Amino acid sequence: MPTAEDNRITLHGFNNLTKTLSFNMYDICYTKTKEEREAYIAYIDEQYNSDRLTSILSAVSGLIGAHVLNTAKQDYVPQGASVTLLVSEGPVVEVPEASYEESPGPLPGNVVMQLDKSHVTVHTYPEYHPSEGISTFRADIDVSTCGEISPLKALNYLIRSFDTDIMTIDYRVRGFTRDINGEKLFIDHDINSIQNYIPEEIVRQYDMIDVNVYQEHIFHTKCRLREFDLNNYLFGYGKEQLSPEEQEAITRQLKAEMDDIFYGKNRA
Repeated sequence: MPTAEDNRITLHGFNNLTKTLSFNMYDICYTKTKEEREAYIAYIDEQYNSDRLTSILSAVSGLIGAHVLNTAKQDYVPQGASVTLLVSEGPVVEVPEASYEESPGPLPGNVVMQLDKSHVTVHTYPEYHPSEGISTFRADIDVSTCGEISPLKALNYLIRSFDTDIMTIDYRVRGFTRDINGEKLFIDHDINSIQNYIPEEIVRQYDMIDVNVYQEHIFHTKCRLREFDLNNYLFGYGKEQLSPEEQEAITRQLKAEMDDIFYGKNRA
């Protein structure tokens, strides 16, 4: 069996390919009253404030073997937060075989490979319906790298860092680099699907749809949580405090909201 070292491409100079992972997640909640809505948004704002988001992005930087050069973070009024890390090449370690295979990435504590000047960003967007009792929280994370590592290796950790009902994941490779013979390389690793970078136990929890443009090195995966437990979508109380009719109406409303987000259009 070929080793990771055997699979490495010998390049002329630095690897100039830019690889970008965009991870977009949604958390959905039913908030019947204004007080419930305000409490939910306050909870989300505290749970995903700029300090915690900085900690998550710092762990991502460690996973892809990067040094953090600069951190910019901001908590917004009335809600939301943003963090941007400028990162550069980190410690160079022996290249693990998994870096050349479609497989889930490691969790914090493992340096994977090397990269050069790159960035990691996150923005959060709490919002709510003006009248129907639905509140949502969205986080957008971009991991952009130059060098050998694919930022898809950070996906496993990102999924585990958020309580996620719906995920939209994009991966694209831009630019080109050259091998020692001067031949242009527009991608330096095989990829069939983003799903192959998600652990099997997580894949089993979600319905997933791929929309890929292989010839353009564009990969897109949408994920929606399969199991629905109404208790996971009520803030501050349980479904046993609702009548069967209320449970049915709220369930229908929440599932319609999830359909809208998953399919990217109003389906009612």
